Amino acid sequence: MSRYAIVRATFYEELAQRLTAGALKGFREEGIEESGIDVFDVPGAFELPLAAKACADTGRYAGIACLGAVIRGETDHYDWVCSATAQGLELVQVETGVPCAFGVLTVENLDQALARSGGGKRDQGHNAALVAVQMARLMREINTNRP
Repeated sequence: MSRYAIVRATFYEELAQRLTAGALKGFREEGIEESGIDVFDVPGAFELPLAAKACADTGRYAGIACLGAVIRGETDHYDWVCSATAQGLELVQVETGVPCAFGVLTVENLDQALARSGGGKRDQGHNAALVAVQMARLMREINTNRP
């Protein structure tokens, strides 16, 4: 059985819980039981890449759903955090070969965040879990078919 990790930023605790609920639902839909999922909390989105890298480096996880939210404020801090988080997670998966699904909300306001974390088609936690599993399966297929 493949194990998966959820690495979540808890700066917005309610959103983290909602994204996690969606991710767990997505993993279940893909046949992954909750006992095969480990959840790790970090303070904010900026810290997600480091925790994802630590998870990937263990060799225990087939994929990682990275969850969090960054809500635009009055400064350019939003742009820096969004960019660093996205680039950091991309680098982790490219360097390690372990899929790191981007379930980080990058939104203008809380209403947008709630709309993308509460179930339905736009639930980024749910989508991140589906992507983590689908990409892990693809990586396994590609690596199995190597000469």
